[in-house]
Amino acid sequence: MAEIKLASEVRTEFGKGAARRIRRANNIPAVLYGHGTDPVHITLPGHATMLAVRHTNALIELTFDNGTELAVVKDIQRHPVRWDIEHIDLLLVKKGEKIAVDVWVQVEGESAPGTIHFVESQTLSVEADATQIPEYIHVSIEGRESGDNIHAGDIEMPAGVTLLTDEEHAVVTITEPRGEESAEEADEEAAGSAEAAEGESSAE
Repeated sequence: MAEIKLASEVRTEFGKGAARRIRRANNIPAVLYGHGTDPVHITLPGHATMLAVRHTNALIELTFDNGTELAVVKDIQRHPVRWDIEHIDLLLVKKGEKIAVDVWVQVEGESAPGTIHFVESQTLSVEADATQIPEYIHVSIEGRESGDNIHAGDIEMPAGVTLLTDEEHAVVTITEPRGEESAEEADEEAAGSAEAAEGESSAE
């Protein structure tokens, strides 16, 4: 994935009050950590950052007055009601470094006629080069029959990506939809229940 550049500023004010002032200025407070260094508190541009984090595991180039750093998003805190971004945790990375990340599963193809599929696991844990993290892990269900189960170990990983999730972990299952009970069957069941209830009343 191409690098996304974000202009960043190191901040020296902390606490809820400082964070509110940053957000009122349409910016986002964040912290940058990793490689055994002390966490660095920074400010990110609000709109550009919101666009950047739409890409899962995006590689972000943070530009500062004195240079640049590469990072990936590790956590996003959002407002519980408005869903605005309130804070972001960023992990420092280097080119050539392998890191563990969770990648979204994307189902492709159509299973056999008359079947449906269920995604049992929305993400898979993998290890990948920090500069080559896939946005999705593609899982084909083309022609799969009812009763088929696709496990993590059955999925072909992209080049340079190593699966960390247990190979036996269920990812997608193929099944037949449950048929709706016909009106006639429902009437018969209701009639049977009524007769049983009437019999119990007579016995009393």
